[in-house]
Parts: sequence; C-alpha cells; structure tokens
Amino acid sequence: MQSTIDYINEKTGNFAPDIALVLGSGLGEFTKNLDGISLSYSDIPGFKTSTVKGHKGALFFTKIHNKNLVIMQGRLHFYEGYELSDITFPIKIFKKLNTKTLILTNAAGSLKKDLKPSDLMLISDHINFTARNPLIGKNDDTLGERFPDMSDIYTKTLRDIVKQTAHEEQIDIKEGVYLMATGPSYETPAEVKMFSNFADAVGMSTVPEAIVSNYLNMKTIGISLITNYASGISDVKLSHNEVVEMGKTASNKFAKLINAIIKNI
Repeated sequence: MQSTIDYINEKTGNFAPDIALVLGSGLGEFTKNLDGISLSYSDIPGFKTSTVKGHKGALFFTKIHNKNLVIMQGRLHFYEGYELSDITFPIKIFKKLNTKTLILTNAAGSLKKDLKPSDLMLISDHINFTARNPLIGKNDDTLGERFPDMSDIYTKTLRDIVKQTAHEEQIDIKEGVYLMATGPSYETPAEVKMFSNFADAVGMSTVPEAIVSNYLNMKTIGISLITNYASGISDVKLSHNEVVEMGKTASNKFAKLINAIIKNI
C-alpha cells in the first residue's frame, strides 16, 4: 500500500483529495472538459486494470469548486474475476490520502415501473446479494473496527444535501434501495420479480466500495443512473451497449448534478 501512495504522491506533487468520485459504466465523459493529472491503473503499483467497455481505467486528479478531487474513471468488478480486496483497494488508498468523502456512481437496472431509464436514483441503502463481504479476513485495526455498524452507509446528512441540490438545479432525482448481484449475466425475470420485493434498482457494483468506505469512516454518497428496465419488466433484451449509450445520453444531467453536489458538500 505504501508503494502505491508514494507513486501517487510523486506523480501528483502530494495532491490531497478532499473528495473521491467513482464513475460507473457509461459515465466516463464527466472528465472530458476538466484539466488535471491522469494516472493509468496499469502504471499504479497495486492497482488492477479494468476490462469493461466504458471504463477508461485511470485515476484523474483535478480541482472543482476549489476542492481537490480524485476521480476513478472506471471501476473493477467482481465478475471480471477480481477479488473484493482488489475492487476496494483504491478506497483504502483514498483514505490514506486523507479523503473524507466518497461519491459512488453506477449504471443500474430498474426493478420498478415508475423508475424509468435515464432517471437518477439516490441510494438510501443497499442489499448485498453476492454472499461475499470485502471485510472478510484479518482486520487491520488501523483502518477500522472488526464489526462496523452499517446503519448509515449512505450518509443521511449528505443525502439531504443531494436532494436539496437536485431541487435547486431542477433535476428530478428518485431515492431507493440498490441491490448488487454478481453478474456478468443479467438477472432472470424470476430473480427480478423476487428482487423487486426488496429493492428498487439492481446492478453489479458499488456495494463492496460502500461497505469499505463505511468501515473506513468516510462519508458516502451513492447515485445510480437507471439505464434500462430489468428483465421481465419490459420486452427489450438487455445489452451492455444500451448501458453505455444511456450513460452518454444522460451525461449532461449527471455532470450538472455532480458539479453542484461537489460545490455544496
């Protein structure tokens, strides 16, 4: 871990991020008009490389509204064959860089008819349907306690700020529960019917990072871009291309909201 921190500090001039932002599938355009320092995952000691279309695979260090940001241009996924320790390693690095706030974004499928493609959903809570937990293993007491409380993973005070910000910017945002399945296959109609009793949106990411962020005592925001209806809710067959294209379609709305959130937190 120290070699990772040393490399980042050397390349960025000891840049200390206030906020970390993780960009999900199709949301990589957020950084296109920003100036900053980009470090490829493949060059950073300890980092794994992203293999998914729509994920550039780089850390981008920049300043927005006079706040220092580190932006993950794409994340790692369990379905890529990575361990949860690989997926959450960057979050631990951000904590070591003294980052206080984590903003997680993802592309998700809707489990409810009234949650439509292109909608934004603020995550109020999550369900981990992977049967895996990133905190399994020997605990590092310097990072967090062995049995962390999970009653406020997606920090309520920050959720209130997001909702107020969306209202001020005239951006409609829903709020709901996110369920993570492992993927990479999409859920069956029977699974979707079951999930819809407990959650509002389903995806293949975010939960490991959120668990570790909470464990590290970082404040966390989660926002899903709804890219499609889950299987069985509509007759349209699902594809990752649809996810990426919807991300591009909603990129302006998403960028406007994220910029305003950064300003207000």
